[in-house]
Amino acid sequence: MNLTVNGEERQFETSLTVDELLVKLELTGGKVAIERNLEIVPRSTYGKTVLEDGDKLEIVHFIGGGNVGKEDGLEVAGQKFKSRLIVGTGKYKDFEETKLAIEASGADMVTVAVRRVNITDKNQPMLVDYVDPKKYTYLPNTAFCYTADEALRTLRLAREAGGWDLVKLEVLGHEKTLYPNMQETLIAAKTLISEGFKVMVYCSDDPIMCQMLEDMGCVAIMPLGAPIGSGLGIQNPVGIGIIKDQAKVPVIVDAGVGTASDATIAMELGCDGVLMNTAIAHARNPILMAGAMKDAVTAGRQAFLAGRMPRKKFAEASSPLSGLI
Repeated sequence: MNLTVNGEERQFETSLTVDELLVKLELTGGKVAIERNLEIVPRSTYGKTVLEDGDKLEIVHFIGGGNVGKEDGLEVAGQKFKSRLIVGTGKYKDFEETKLAIEASGADMVTVAVRRVNITDKNQPMLVDYVDPKKYTYLPNTAFCYTADEALRTLRLAREAGGWDLVKLEVLGHEKTLYPNMQETLIAAKTLISEGFKVMVYCSDDPIMCQMLEDMGCVAIMPLGAPIGSGLGIQNPVGIGIIKDQAKVPVIVDAGVGTASDATIAMELGCDGVLMNTAIAHARNPILMAGAMKDAVTAGRQAFLAGRMPRKKFAEASSPLSGLI
């Protein structure tokens, strides 16, 4: 029997069930999801699903793709988080650095990408070995999906692999800018919501588009601060401020943060949280930067709650004039 597994042609002497195939591939016990000829195989049917000659299989798992008080934590779709900082798990030199940076950030939600299981090197480390999904909330995302169909396929596999229905949707429009393709995003969001997913959505900083996504049922709106990985900081504070003012769901700045002050600015605008990856992973000292981002998010949130002084055109002495010598 000939099978194509994660793009590789493989031959087996006899027919196999999905369970038997996983045993042969030494993939039992891991959090994986299986797609057979573009259809997800439910985990409950692995033992009775007999594979046929010519079947094409995809086996995937998750990879690495500011703490505040409990009373002021982030709440998304009824789920509460201590931290308003969400961090990615990609771009680090190894999983050990990933683990240490996440710990230093204080984040309790992390984004993860869905990728093929390496069936050639079965000893390759997995993210779950370093970042415990029982300790952190995994947020599967659709990184590098350019169509609604690609995003839907990815998140359906993610739910099968880990059982998570809280997901981050991003459908990209251009390889160079990584700006969101909002037409495809709207299509994917509508379908995912109809299937019971709780959708946190990466989107443009257009208040009208963000309102459409919220009205559709997205549980969090995530406008970009600047292009993904650019480190340019918040480029449209006015637009993001309007988005926050009109929203009844959390608004989380996603993408573009370069340093701690960028995160503080996002929080001072009133945003409910900040998501970042490159700003930490590509710092000279990622662990130190992760701690700085934790403090920056906390400081920005506290400044927003405190309320800044009004801006004035002219000086106003801070010392009293009474009793002047």
